[in-house]
Amino acid sequence: MKYYIIAGEASGDLHGSNLIKQIHQLDRQADIKAWGGELMETAGSTLVRHYKDLAFMGFYEVVMNLRTILGNIDFCKKDIEAFQPDALVLIDYPGFNLRIAKWAKAKGIKVFYYISPQIWAWNSKRVHGIKKSVDKMFVILPFEKDFYKKYDYEADFVGHPLLDVVLHQAPHPDFKSKHQLGDKPIIALLPGSRKQEITKMLGGMLKMLPHYPDYQFVIAGAPSMPLSFYENIIGNTSVKIIQNQTYDLLQYAEAALVTSGTATLETALFKVPEVVCYKGNPISYWIAKQLVNIKYISLVNLILDEPLVTELIQGEFNETRLKEELDKLLSEKTVAYIREGYERLENQLGNAGASRRTAELIYQTIT
Repeated sequence: MKYYIIAGEASGDLHGSNLIKQIHQLDRQADIKAWGGELMETAGSTLVRHYKDLAFMGFYEVVMNLRTILGNIDFCKKDIEAFQPDALVLIDYPGFNLRIAKWAKAKGIKVFYYISPQIWAWNSKRVHGIKKSVDKMFVILPFEKDFYKKYDYEADFVGHPLLDVVLHQAPHPDFKSKHQLGDKPIIALLPGSRKQEITKMLGGMLKMLPHYPDYQFVIAGAPSMPLSFYENIIGNTSVKIIQNQTYDLLQYAEAALVTSGTATLETALFKVPEVVCYKGNPISYWIAKQLVNIKYISLVNLILDEPLVTELIQGEFNETRLKEELDKLLSEKTVAYIREGYERLENQLGNAGASRRTAELIYQTIT
C-alpha cells in the first residue's frame, strides 16, 4: 500500500516517525512519502519537504509568508496526485492540512487525521469541514472524543503518543560527563523549535542566569537549528547547548522554563517542575485572544482543567515574575504538589500504544 504523510513541525516529525515504524511492521510492502523531518525519513519514508521550511507562527507571520505557503500547498496537491496514495495521513498542522484534506477528499483519496487540530480551542465550526473531509480522526487528548461526539462525529481516542516515547526512555548514565555538565543542579531551558519563538523566548529565559549562581542552565536545542543560531543569542555566557537530546536533559533537570507547546507535556511526563512561557507578536497575540476560547495555554493545565503549572504570557513573561515562579519551583513543597498533579495527568492520557493503534486502524480501513 502507498501512504502519504504530512507533518509540519518537530513534534509531528516525532509522532510521524513512530507511526511510520508501526505501518512498516503491519505492511511490509508499504511505500511512504512524507513531509516532516529526519526522524520520519530515518523511520522509512521518502522525505518530500522538511518541516523547518513550513513552520510559520502567528497570524502576522502567515500573512507575510503567504506566497510561500500557497506555493507549498499547490506543490503538495500535485505531488499527492502523482503518487496516488491509498491513504493520506495528516498530522496536526491544521492551517495547511485541513486545506489538503478538503482537496484530497474531493479527489476520492482516503483521508486520515492523526492528532486533531485544536478546534475545541478556537473556531469549532471547522468541525463541519472535518466531518466532510476526514474519513477517520484519531485524537490523543481524552476530552477530544467527547468534543467531536457533540457534533455527531465518531473520533477514535488512541491515547497520547508521547507515552510510547517517554515511558520507555531510560536515562543515560554518562549524559552529564559526556556534555561536561559538572555537579551543579540543572535548570533546563526549552525555548521552542521554531526560529521565531526561540528568538523571542530565549533572551527572557537567560535573564535568570545571574539570580541562580548555584545552578547551571542548559538549553535544549532543536535539531533543525544550527548551533551558531543559539550561540548568537547566548553570547559569552556559560550556558550549555545540547541539541536533539531534550529527553535526556529532562531526566537530569531540577526545573525547566518551557515555551508553550508540546514541550510542556513532555516536561510534565518526565516529572520536571516547569514554568510555561509565551510571548508572541503583539498583533498575532491580540487576534488570537479574540478567537481562542480556552482557560489555559499549556497542555498540562488544559488536560487537568486546573492551573497546576504557572503560565507567564506576554507582559507577564518578565524577569521579576519569572524569578518569582522559578523560586517556587525550587522549593520542596511546590515540587511535591506539582509531581502529584503530574501523576493525575498521566493517568488521564490513556495507555501507551497510540502509534500502533493508529497504524492498525489505518491499515484495516484501506485493506
